[in-house]
Amino acid sequence: MTRYNAPRLLCALILTGLAGAASANLTKPVYSSAKDEVKAMFKAERDSCDKMSGNVKDVCVERAKGQEKVALAHLEYQYTGNTKDRNDYLEARYEAKYKIAKEACDSQSGNAKDVCVADAKAMHDKAKADLKANKKIADAQNDQMETKLKADYKAANERCDALSGDAKDSCQASAKARYFQ
Repeated sequence: MTRYNAPRLLCALILTGLAGAASANLTKPVYSSAKDEVKAMFKAERDSCDKMSGNVKDVCVERAKGQEKVALAHLEYQYTGNTKDRNDYLEARYEAKYKIAKEACDSQSGNAKDVCVADAKAMHDKAKADLKANKKIADAQNDQMETKLKADYKAANERCDALSGDAKDSCQASAKARYFQ
């Protein structure tokens, strides 16, 4: 794989994400091809780390592994569009950042290393807490919307009770469709 393909792939992934991040928008062949390209691209990046040594090499390898996991998780989210894969993608991002930051701490020693590891862990824990809070907020908003729709449907259905025959059936069908019941 040439270096030319890597930016093209990343641009394609970004544009695909912008086109419809909340819904599945990749066909199976495109998804499979992109997945293979991502794996090849990051294998080449991991292989380029072999030129390095010591902790710099370890950080390079960890960065390549983390970026690959994030790219694959993002690709999966783009393919399925479901909430679980979105959360997996967000989790992969903060896990990768944590592992890279923690690996970078190995070049230090003593108290400086302890502080570095503690800072990395704090960053990780904050990101994890944010994701958990966002999940709860999304669940609460979904519950709220569902409750509102049910209440609106019930009121609309009551208005339909004043009608009879086809008009009542039409009114009830319309209310069901309008309030997703």
